[in-house]
Formats: sequence, structure tokens, C-alpha cells
Amino acid sequence: MASRDPQALIEKLKTLRPERIAEVENFVDFLCSRDRDLSLMRRAMHASEPSFAEVWDNDDDAAYDEL
Repeated sequence: MASRDPQALIEKLKTLRPERIAEVENFVDFLCSRDRDLSLMRRAMHASEPSFAEVWDNDDDAAYDEL
């Protein structure tokens, strides 16, 4: 497994050509964007739970709780 030492990653980055560094930067930006999107989605799901509680929690749909 690769090292998770940030300094080791920085040293590897220093050996790359400028075009490759641009690719790495784009990938890091993508990962950050994806993390923000997932975080936003989780917060939205959590915020909507009270609105759906009455619909989700009822005796008619109790059979689905077992799935």
C-alpha cells in the first residue's frame, strides 16, 4: 500500500512534468468537488427527514420496515 505521508506525495509531485501536475491538480479539484457534492446531498437528505416522517412512519406501511 502506498504511503500516506503528505511530504512523500509532495516529493513525487516535484518530479512530474508541468502537464502532469495540471492533471493531478484537476483530479484533486474533482475529488474535492465530489466530496462537497456528497456532503451537500447528505445534509439535504437529513434536512428532509422531518418532512417525510409522517409519510414514512405509519401503520399502513409498517410491512416495509421489515425489508
